[in-house]
Amino acid sequence: MNAPILSGWLLLGEWRARFLQAIVAVMAIAIGVALGFSIHLVNAAAFNEFSAASKSLSGQSDLQVHSKQKYFDELIYPRLAQFEGVRLINPVLEFMVPIPGDHNSGNDQRLRILGIDMFRAAGMSPDLLGVPAEDRLMDGLSDDAIFLSPAAMEWLHVKQGDTVQFNVGTQTLELRVAGGVTRARAGQRIAVMDIGAAQWRFNYLGLLSRIELKLDDGVHHEAFKTELEKELGAQFFVTEIVEQEARLASMSRAYRVNLNMLALVALFTGAFLVFSTQALSVARRRSQFALLRVLGFTRQHLMRQVVAEGIVLGVIGSFCGLALGYGFAALAIRFFGGDLGSSFFPGIQPDLYISPAAALVYFAVGLGVTILGTVLPARDAMRIAPAVALKSSQENNVIDSVSVPWSAIVCLSLALLLAQLPPVYGLPVFGYLAIALLLIGGLALMPRFAAWFFSFALYWANRRFSCGKLHATTLMVLARLANVPGQASVALSGVLASFCLMVAMAIMVLSFRVSVDNWLEHVLPADLYVRAADSGKQGGFLPDEQKFLTELPEFSRIDFLRYQQLVLDPRRPEITLIARPIDSADPRNTLPIIGEFIAPEELSGHERSIWVSEAMVDLYGYSVGKQIMIPVGNRLQSFIVAGIWRDYGRQFGAVQMQLSDYQELSNDMSINTAAVWLQSKVTMDNAYDILHQLPYGDTLEITQSQTIRDTSLKIFDRSFAVTYLLEIIAVIIGLLGVAASFSLQMLSRSKEFGMLRHLGITRSQVLVVLAAEGGLLTTLGVMLGFVLGWCISLILIFIVNPQSFHWTMQLYMPWDWLFLIAGVMLISASITALVAGRRAVSGSVIRAVREDW
Repeated sequence: MNAPILSGWLLLGEWRARFLQAIVAVMAIAIGVALGFSIHLVNAAAFNEFSAASKSLSGQSDLQVHSKQKYFDELIYPRLAQFEGVRLINPVLEFMVPIPGDHNSGNDQRLRILGIDMFRAAGMSPDLLGVPAEDRLMDGLSDDAIFLSPAAMEWLHVKQGDTVQFNVGTQTLELRVAGGVTRARAGQRIAVMDIGAAQWRFNYLGLLSRIELKLDDGVHHEAFKTELEKELGAQFFVTEIVEQEARLASMSRAYRVNLNMLALVALFTGAFLVFSTQALSVARRRSQFALLRVLGFTRQHLMRQVVAEGIVLGVIGSFCGLALGYGFAALAIRFFGGDLGSSFFPGIQPDLYISPAAALVYFAVGLGVTILGTVLPARDAMRIAPAVALKSSQENNVIDSVSVPWSAIVCLSLALLLAQLPPVYGLPVFGYLAIALLLIGGLALMPRFAAWFFSFALYWANRRFSCGKLHATTLMVLARLANVPGQASVALSGVLASFCLMVAMAIMVLSFRVSVDNWLEHVLPADLYVRAADSGKQGGFLPDEQKFLTELPEFSRIDFLRYQQLVLDPRRPEITLIARPIDSADPRNTLPIIGEFIAPEELSGHERSIWVSEAMVDLYGYSVGKQIMIPVGNRLQSFIVAGIWRDYGRQFGAVQMQLSDYQELSNDMSINTAAVWLQSKVTMDNAYDILHQLPYGDTLEITQSQTIRDTSLKIFDRSFAVTYLLEIIAVIIGLLGVAASFSLQMLSRSKEFGMLRHLGITRSQVLVVLAAEGGLLTTLGVMLGFVLGWCISLILIFIVNPQSFHWTMQLYMPWDWLFLIAGVMLISASITALVAGRRAVSGSVIRAVREDW
């Protein structure tokens, strides 16, 4: 029989004998690969669709001119039209407008409208042209006509010839659906109308949001862009399509990278399950491998055999993982859309596309971690001495060879060092490496720690009870665990790996959730929040309407807020400017200030304060005391950073300033939102009735603070739904690992059980010993897993999250959840050991002690 045939025969024999353990290992690898691949597929599909939709709005332009204040004076248009090198120019007004309806539903109730010059757009963005009825070809220039994409028509439940209502400030506007935008991408909700009509109807007179440029052939884009930015000044920036794609990618990069890292955590746990399965298989088959050596197998043959068995597991698991991943991705897009709960790509329903390169990468990752979990058992098999293995039943485990203290100390020291390093391109690369090293170092210490712990327990039990009074079962359990720590550590490490990762994620998620809840309590102190749709460049409430609201006797206090979007860096997403009344005596009464701050009396008379979110510190370097320039009004204004506040609502940055300073600098007296406190005797129903009875009551978005908090926490839970799934999977994989480890160990100890039976130990006593071993090992694994998981959670909370999302949080412990999972794992491990033991002690006692291998 030649070597390949013999190798295949050995592989099939091992699979037939240990089919359940092999299936468990394959499932673990498949789940890890499936999670990572599905996350990649959904994110790639959503980003590609979102990017393609953005490209369709930009048309065939080479460059685009934007303002840092989102809208700018259209008088710049003739200047650009006469600029040397410009072949075509296309002005665009783009804005979002609310649709009347249920604003408390939590759904996106806004429609994107583009105002275009149909003659200019024909040569630059032909996909945006509406298709009017045959008898009304000039509707493209009509002031009451609007064209809707098919997705927008379906969403609004309208057809050509119907009317659509829009909220503009405190007024309601009706427009006629004159036709469709037939070239819009599937699922893209947009509306198009004449730019002059859009400026007039929506109060954007004299304003544009961007100007698209098509350059003459031979013009160097980068040189032209530099010259144009110098000509326009600091208020404007010029971008290319590729820069817009990079900006879109940066919005969701941290979120999708973190999800993929969590998926790799599940894959790592699966790799350890493969390691434990192969390690115990090698230990059980020592005599078999020794006989093969005697019959002519070389060390290299044995190593290749064990590695081949692992590769088969990896190939099957990775293929199954790719198939499962595609299925998970299809279900996620069908039921949750393309944003995985992150809200970065709202309204996107992309089509899945499998990239062969991406599939190959995830297949290679799954196969690679499987091989990694097989190498050490293969080395152990290669080192088997035939004569010793045939004569002795010694079954030292492979984990003993990697449990030297210095390697664990090196890993833990490196983890501590890497945890102090800054992010790489905005990603916590070193933080994740620190977590991996911390986990590896903790696992490497397991045999030593288990030997020390159970030896101490045996010593303490002997000292506690006089000689002869220590129960035989207790003595057997402690002696076994103290003297064979390598085999015990395989099952122990399986519990440790899964439980510590579950603990880390549970602590991180709960800490984040409680921190968000506390933050919402601070930033939403009012009873009601009343919002009106923006009216062009102005806020929804004009001064007369604000005065009327303040005179209503049912309200004890009203604060007015003005929100505005700014672009400080064209490579990054927009930031939010919030102008509001801020307590001058102590800003902490208004804002969730963290760290030191500058009191108003410490500033000179001409300096104005501004308070920035944590993201502004990381992204723009805005530290306390720094003088900064941001666009307010028609030019850049100087401010002093007076403090840093915590903001979980805007990942890419926000700044707050006194409403009086904003109004003085911009001459904009309108506001977007009114925070309303009710008189003590006024109920919520009374307040709603009063606001709805206003002449413009139907246009208002009225929300209770408690409703906002509940909705925000629902969004939070939806965003972390994948994390919750990964926690459950970590527990399941851990329990599968315990089952596989105990099953293999019990079967490899059949001789030991046979000898115990010959010495007079009954079958029920043996089962009690096994259940006690399982319970003690799981208890120790849970204890150590809690400590290691707590350390990993510190890295997640204080390093990974601030570096990924630019916010900090407080530490909270989910004791109830942790005790519940610990109890489940303890009971499951004991039952697993008992069930595995019943099979091991069910055979013939005489055969168990007589068989050689």
